Amino acid sequence: MNILLKEITVRELTEGYTDNEEGGVRGYSGRLDIRPPYQREFVYAEKQRNAVIDTVMKGFPLNVMYWATREDGTFEVIDGQQRTISLCQYVNGDFSFDFRAFHNLQNDEQDQILDYKLMVYVCTGTDSERLQWFRTINIAGEKLTDQELRNAVYSGSWLSDAKRYFSKSGCAAYGLAGRYLSGSPIRQDYLETAIRWISHGNIEVYMSKHQHDLNANELWLYFQRVIEWVKVTFPKYRKEMKTVAWGDLFNKYSGKTFDTAVLEGEVSRLMMDSDVKKKSGIYSYIFDGDERHLDIRAFDDNTKREVYERQGGHCANPNCPRRDEVLDISEMEADHITPWKEGGRTVAENCQMLCRDCNRRKGAR
Repeated sequence: MNILLKEITVRELTEGYTDNEEGGVRGYSGRLDIRPPYQREFVYAEKQRNAVIDTVMKGFPLNVMYWATREDGTFEVIDGQQRTISLCQYVNGDFSFDFRAFHNLQNDEQDQILDYKLMVYVCTGTDSERLQWFRTINIAGEKLTDQELRNAVYSGSWLSDAKRYFSKSGCAAYGLAGRYLSGSPIRQDYLETAIRWISHGNIEVYMSKHQHDLNANELWLYFQRVIEWVKVTFPKYRKEMKTVAWGDLFNKYSGKTFDTAVLEGEVSRLMMDSDVKKKSGIYSYIFDGDERHLDIRAFDDNTKREVYERQGGHCANPNCPRRDEVLDISEMEADHITPWKEGGRTVAENCQMLCRDCNRRKGAR
């Protein structure tokens, strides 16, 4: 990997600056993609924007910026987007600072700004090298998410098409499945989720494989199948469905047939169970029966103490090798006499204190 420190003047940076919906935000005579496909769209607060102009006018140093070299020799901004846009917009006359627009400045004042030198690190390397570098420098300001960093590495025709579906406000994925997805499409959460599902967690492998595909039809069609399966399998919507890993469940169980009425009855029963702390885990639990999805309510300290005293400090297992010993409460663990999945409640009457070894042996059965 090659990392080169360059001096770029504001004059060079702002040459050929354009900002339009079709072409995006570009500068540096059209060679710099200032707002690349992976970057979220947000606007600098006026105070921050003005601070950039004030810093340049006073000749103080701005923080170093980071660009990456693309295969065609052009560049994209990795860090420093808002500083760059602030400078371009001011020189372009889009806003005033201290009641003066750029065109109101004297020639020498304009030249002072245009001749100001920005320090830019330019990175060239393999996909894996660039991704590691991006993660290393992503330490200040508005940090990029993991998916935004991946987008920086694997930008291309496939990503541009995928973003149409998953990465815009009001995008198709939001309209279809906004109630079932957490996060924000602009922060690339929807895109990351869809790729994680289809790739079984191998996001970077999938993006590398499809980077130069003409479109993202495979991903979009898969995503639609997942959501359609969810809506058919669980026709009654609940807010807890928003954080479920639906793609994982689809990958495992979509080939099987289920009685939706039976599933709804089980979901409803568990939703009303006060011992189930993690309601979103119900949808995974009804398929695999793993109680860890549910975060079952544990016995509180008062209940443990009450039962410990009632047992006189002895393990409740009659076959315990230490049955005759009086144990400290710290050596014991609370256990459901009747297991929760068999209808046992998390109440004192259904609690017994076992020594640690007995409880672990019971749990392993």
